[in-house]
Amino acid sequence: MSRLTANDKNTEILKRIGVLIVCGLTSAISLNYFLIPAKVLSAGMNGVAQIIVAIGLNNFGIQLNTGLFIFILNIPIFVIGFWKLGKEATFWSFLNVVTISLVTMFFPHGELTENILMNALMGGLFIGIGAGLALKLGFTTGGMDILSLVLSKTTGKTVGNFMFILNGTIVLFAGFIFSWESALYTIISIYMMSYVVDIIHTSHQKLTAMIITTKPDEVGRSISERVFRGMTLLPSVGAYSGVESKTIMMVITRYELYDLEQAILEADEQAFVNILPTQSILGRFATEDEQRTFKATGVFPEMKPRKRKK
Repeated sequence: MSRLTANDKNTEILKRIGVLIVCGLTSAISLNYFLIPAKVLSAGMNGVAQIIVAIGLNNFGIQLNTGLFIFILNIPIFVIGFWKLGKEATFWSFLNVVTISLVTMFFPHGELTENILMNALMGGLFIGIGAGLALKLGFTTGGMDILSLVLSKTTGKTVGNFMFILNGTIVLFAGFIFSWESALYTIISIYMMSYVVDIIHTSHQKLTAMIITTKPDEVGRSISERVFRGMTLLPSVGAYSGVESKTIMMVITRYELYDLEQAILEADEQAFVNILPTQSILGRFATEDEQRTFKATGVFPEMKPRKRKK
């Protein structure tokens, strides 16, 4: 078991390193070959870095490096992230931003097309590929993602609201600094990026996992160490083999699917897993804050009784 666990951990680390490299390359290609030449802004801190570089060049005649400012702008955000979200939530995101910054700084510049629409679409596509893969493995591209999470937990408002406000501000700056045509193409680029991210990784979707195993205790323990969700044990018997087993049923978000797969693999390589899309759920489904409380204390917060309609 220990050998399998060590191999899985090494594989996971290699996957994350691979995604870091892909994120760096896709971001550099997007910025240096599509968005910057077309004067179309990216989403998040990449777009803010583009704004600063454009102001330095247009107003002061200073040639600044976009990749360098991506790194500089993310430093205070990661300090806040470590403080508010914890080391585990920000460590790989920080490495991702460092990789993106370095690759963008030293990656060559070019222009493949003068068509501003194609530049906006392809720029959003490449950024979205990197961001989606990062989210699939449980970390982010930093910047606005982390800032939105922190603001959401401070104010109680949704992450989506803050992402909309922050990226909307970038669009306004694009209109004032470049042109309102650039602002409109920036909207297209951000939409394309969001669309690709949703294709690769959609965290709001719910999934039902049916895990058939002859090692329910080991599998349940392994899952509980990685995924903080309730589980239900159901008796099951193989129709042909006649072997008695247990079926673990649980509902997760798509964001947690990768961790669930790794947990099952560590405990029982022979387990049979069926992942079903879940349309809707009723009853207790832990929020991120409740999961964090459970991780720290081992107990879920008390569930408030539902108010019945008279």
